[in-house]
Amino acid sequence: MKHATPEAAKGVGFGLSAYTLWGCFPIYFALFEGVPSYEVLVHRIVWSCVFLAIVVSFLGRWKPVTAALARPKKLGFVFGCAVFIALNWGVYIYAVETRHVLQASLGYFLTPLVNVGLGMLVLRESISRLQIVAVALATIAILYQLFLLGVVPWITLVLAFSFGTYGLLRKQVELDGLSGLFVETLLLLPVGLLTLGFLSSVGESHFNDDITIALLLMSSGIVTAIPLLFFAGAARRLRLATVGFLMYINPTLQFFIALFVFDEPMSGEKLASFVMIWVALGLYSWSAWIGRGVNPTPK
Repeated sequence: MKHATPEAAKGVGFGLSAYTLWGCFPIYFALFEGVPSYEVLVHRIVWSCVFLAIVVSFLGRWKPVTAALARPKKLGFVFGCAVFIALNWGVYIYAVETRHVLQASLGYFLTPLVNVGLGMLVLRESISRLQIVAVALATIAILYQLFLLGVVPWITLVLAFSFGTYGLLRKQVELDGLSGLFVETLLLLPVGLLTLGFLSSVGESHFNDDITIALLLMSSGIVTAIPLLFFAGAARRLRLATVGFLMYINPTLQFFIALFVFDEPMSGEKLASFVMIWVALGLYSWSAWIGRGVNPTPK
């Protein structure tokens, strides 16, 4: 017990670092102005794979990776994870490039509620009445944007459901976070390399345009992996409920960056939809808090 408090403090530090870095991603990806989002995505996949290979080697974590690759017939869920995480990355980069960071932040605010809904519909998980109310309120918020604002918040929906589906499929994969992400990027690597080769052959690649852009594209691998390593450190030391509460740092930072750095407009109607999502998250968080004793040991 003497070591519990220092370890918990380390866990909080790791968690704050991970979610703060993720929350600042809009500022980082805004630096790629002039580079199409799909090209940034492809470089992110390739350089993430390269950097993760270095990290896996340094940490001596090749055993679970090789074990997974030795059973190709069981890589279906991993490939599904790869597709959905790539979709999530690509849409997010596009959201930053087109200055729709508010929609992106709303998507990540919505993700926990999507997870609850998918768990109920797909895994037949039982949920509390408060969680049902939270999901219903979030649905009303999206319908509010759709019908009263006349806008389909597709960025919000794609980010929330792609990451929610990624989490759903990830439950079926036995790999840890680091090894899992490495295998996912490894499966996407051939497509990434072929795409980069094609872009170079037709003169559409931006990699050789400027040394700054080249270094930024290469750094995307490091930027992807470091928060994941911090998150892994937090997950090992903290209760799942604590990690869940820290998660809201990410979309909150994105929300304020959208307003005060990118000067995105915030109408009263849009603010109302955000407030509905925040109330829904409050209900969800309260439900998770009062039910924390049911399953105190996170898997």
